[in-house]
Amino acid sequence: MQERELSHRLSFGTIIILNEHLAEVIIDEGVEMDKKLMEEYHNFLLENLTPPFSLLVNKLHSYSYTFDVQRKISKLKEVFAVAVVVNSIGSKMATKTILSLNNDENWTMKMFYLREEALIWLNEEKNKRISM
Repeated sequence: MQERELSHRLSFGTIIILNEHLAEVIIDEGVEMDKKLMEEYHNFLLENLTPPFSLLVNKLHSYSYTFDVQRKISKLKEVFAVAVVVNSIGSKMATKTILSLNNDENWTMKMFYLREEALIWLNEEKNKRISM
């Protein structure tokens, strides 16, 4: 499939389809991701990406998750890698909290300060997966 970049506005933020296997997620300022919003998010990913896919979570804004969602937000089996771009101590701490709550999971997730570095890492993870 040809590379494309399509921006989609959802009730909680914006998801940009970078290609059929990669989306960038930008959640709006002040949103609290609850079960209903998580379902909207997961359904959108499943309907608009080709599995397996990876995510670039760009934490441009401050937002929160309910406890239940913290445990389930990245549980889609179709997701093989998540890069989180943090831009503040708060966004870094929030991401570390989610990782620590899910340390029993076998996630491929990494934090970055630069979007470009995150995209390079996601591409490397995709190439590793293809060569397996």
